[in-house]
Amino acid sequence: MKKIIVPVDFSDHSEKALQTAASIAKKHNSEILVVHMLELSNAVITQSQSYAQEETAFYLKIAEKKFKDFLNKDYLQGLKVTPIVKHYKIFSELNELARDENATLIVMGSHGVSGLKEIFVGSNTEKVVRNSSVPVLVTKGKSVVTDFSKALFGCDFSDDDIAPYQKAKEFLGKLNCKLHLLHVNTPYGKFRSSKEMREKVAKFLAKANETDITFNDVVYASDYTVEKGILEYAHQQSIDLIVMATHGRKGLSHFFEGSISEDLVNHSNIPVLTIKI
Repeated sequence: MKKIIVPVDFSDHSEKALQTAASIAKKHNSEILVVHMLELSNAVITQSQSYAQEETAFYLKIAEKKFKDFLNKDYLQGLKVTPIVKHYKIFSELNELARDENATLIVMGSHGVSGLKEIFVGSNTEKVVRNSSVPVLVTKGKSVVTDFSKALFGCDFSDDDIAPYQKAKEFLGKLNCKLHLLHVNTPYGKFRSSKEMREKVAKFLAKANETDITFNDVVYASDYTVEKGILEYAHQQSIDLIVMATHGRKGLSHFFEGSISEDLVNHSNIPVLTIKI
């Protein structure tokens, strides 16, 4: 894990994410790329070139000053930390940065959203999850995560889940974190009998070249939605991290089909790791 990207807005949530990234970086001798996106308006962008350059320079100076204070922390001592400022708030740029820098993880904090704001606007974290090709670790609340011992991978054991599961197992193995597999049966949609589940899980484990666990090691739960089933089990078992695969749907496909992983990012108080299918 050579490089970790941490998008920040200098808030308390951002600092908690940075502390989490620092804890991971110290274990793996990783460099941290701390990214701040300037929220320049369209009015600034369409102004005369000279005026736009002046205003951009002004905001850059403010960002540099904030960075100086924000990164002056004891927990960053001994780590290579590189501050980066992007001019505009374009979330696909984070994915491009991760690709160009060969980063393996994005860590960010989330306030979470709900109601109409979630439907029509969504959260910044949700947009990063949707655009990112590298795993995104979302920290929640005001707690700092320094160690993961129990993680939960929620899936329906489809072929799409195989690669994300393998990536999650490899990543969490480096953190000495045990990964539990959970399937949630709901009364709507893809309900399966016990026999059907045994057959599907057996095929999944075989295709994933999994030899450490069997059908009996998989956890099965029933709830009205997959999200509720995952959160209920996670709280009951004191899970430290929820892992989900995401399709990264956009546009009308996202509006009509939604995303369980993005819902969890918005609603869970437990950190969430998303891995794109």
